[in-house]
Amino acid sequence: VGSGTSLTMAPQSLPSSRMAPLALLLGLLMAACFTFCLSHQNPEFALTNPEKSSTKETERKETKAEEELDAEVLEVFYPTHEWQALRPGQAVPAGSHVRLNLQTGEREAKLQSEDKFRNNLKGKRLDINTNTYTSQDLKSTLAKFKEGAEVESSKKDKARQAEVKRLFRPIEELKKDFNELNVVIETDMQIMVRLINKFNSSSSSLEEKIAALFDLEYYVHQMDNAQDLLSFGGLQVVINGLNSTEPLVKEYAAFVLGAAFSSNPKVQVEAVEGGALQKLLVILATEQPFTAKKKVLFALCSLLRHFPYAQRQFLKLGGLQVLRSLVQEKGAEVLAVRVVTLLYDLVTEKMFAEEEAELTQETSPEKLQQYRQVHLLPGLREQGWCEITAHLLALPEHDAREKVLQTLGVLLATCRDHYRQDPQLSRTLASLQVEYQALATSLSCRTVRRGYSAELLGSSTLR
Repeated sequence: VGSGTSLTMAPQSLPSSRMAPLALLLGLLMAACFTFCLSHQNPEFALTNPEKSSTKETERKETKAEEELDAEVLEVFYPTHEWQALRPGQAVPAGSHVRLNLQTGEREAKLQSEDKFRNNLKGKRLDINTNTYTSQDLKSTLAKFKEGAEVESSKKDKARQAEVKRLFRPIEELKKDFNELNVVIETDMQIMVRLINKFNSSSSSLEEKIAALFDLEYYVHQMDNAQDLLSFGGLQVVINGLNSTEPLVKEYAAFVLGAAFSSNPKVQVEAVEGGALQKLLVILATEQPFTAKKKVLFALCSLLRHFPYAQRQFLKLGGLQVLRSLVQEKGAEVLAVRVVTLLYDLVTEKMFAEEEAELTQETSPEKLQQYRQVHLLPGLREQGWCEITAHLLALPEHDAREKVLQTLGVLLATCRDHYRQDPQLSRTLASLQVEYQALATSLSCRTVRRGYSAELLGSSTLR
């Protein structure tokens, strides 16, 4: 075939056996092209996304159902005071009672009591002029109810705010009134500073000074307040008050110091360094009123207990001689019992500290060394306290006898030879044994009293 020459074959020239396969192939090609074009023109016919097509179909159905529901006309149910069955699709007016009848399985409704219904609606009853109303009517009515509730809540809030304003006053007015009354809120520190200034002022009268000390004693009972007294020099001012020529000032100054010393090591150290121990012993050694010595002895006991450094200084300053003279004064039996109690506490305190150090190793080495430097028992024997404590058994009070017997017990190792050579002590102990034996076995005594007498009976036996 030459160039530019086309070969045209007439259908008649082809055999019939070859026409059939060609027609079938042409038909298949046309069907494939048609399917491909349709799938690209309309995505809903795509074979690769069945989920999207089903989802869009569902959305169209729901939208159509909502439109039909909005346009639907609901049948109104007219309740009465009797229970009536509700048919499906019926709308129930607001305020009606609705229940499920468990016997029949049907829903039933009826009207509320007329008075209760009116109170609940509060003037917002629906005006039903037609036999039917749509869902849009229900929505607008519910919106009106909600708006009315908000208005009512707003009214209640305003009424409550007005009531609060009537009952309570603004803070600005209260502050103004307090300022006009000169009401000042003070801390404990400020109060103690004011009291010390009043006590130390030369223009204050004796009554004002005593009142200041009396009030100050109340505050220094607290450990923190007593330590705050050191921060502005108040403790030294009170210690200097022991030098006053007025016995009342000495008495109440010692009263304040005794409260501040109690179980407060920091204050105890400052007091010893400030000369409090010497001043207290001077007052006890000189002629002073009984009440003043009583308060001074209280301050001395508070300073010495649990403070071995002060106990050693006490012995160096001749404190045992001062106390011996004090208990031998006429009419000083009360002070004598307190002195004996102090000596008993000091002896047992040292004994317990040493025993605790040997058993548990909890006592600090420094504190234990300080206790070992306090030679109290030899000083008591040298100053004649074995004889003094034995003579105090003649006191008539049972409480005083108990304390003296306890002191004799802790002094037994030191004073054993003296006790054996004292015939008066032997007669006193024998008399006490008979007395307390009779009290212990007496049927007229209470059980507690018998136990107390038996305890004293055991204490009266010295071995």
